[in-house]
Amino acid sequence: MQGMTTHFKTSKALKVKREEGENAPTLSDDELVAMTVRELNQHLRGLNKEDAVRLKQRRRTLKNRGYAASCRIKRVTQKEELERQKIELQLEVDKLARENASMRLELDALRAKYEALQCFSRTVTRGPLSPGKVATTSVITIVKSANHNSSSPTPFSAPS
Repeated sequence: MQGMTTHFKTSKALKVKREEGENAPTLSDDELVAMTVRELNQHLRGLNKEDAVRLKQRRRTLKNRGYAASCRIKRVTQKEELERQKIELQLEVDKLARENASMRLELDALRAKYEALQCFSRTVTRGPLSPGKVATTSVITIVKSANHNSSSPTPFSAPS
């Protein structure tokens, strides 16, 4: 129903007379919007003031509709772009979460290995002491102390 009302207004506003008794060619909405101000002013010559004002107002209304439509398109385009970026960022977050979980598992495995080596070094020092074992134990203790004071998360590796 609203479309019919708009159509009625369109045809009424565009049928403007140049002079009394002489019908001027009607302008389509596209022609009215596309014409320059100079062309519009030339077209308005010979029209009475009321018709000129009505034609100018019609042109302004059509231009405003065009601006509003382009703003809507821009808003929708920006929304789609932001949604695409959101999806990409969510994929990146998921990837980083998987990498984090994998690194945590690796860290837990390294901690377990470190604790096993610590336990092994304690059992070696409890046995009969020989000069070779004392030196190895001292090295392990020194490395452990150095590692304990640093903030590095990787434990030492013992020689095989």
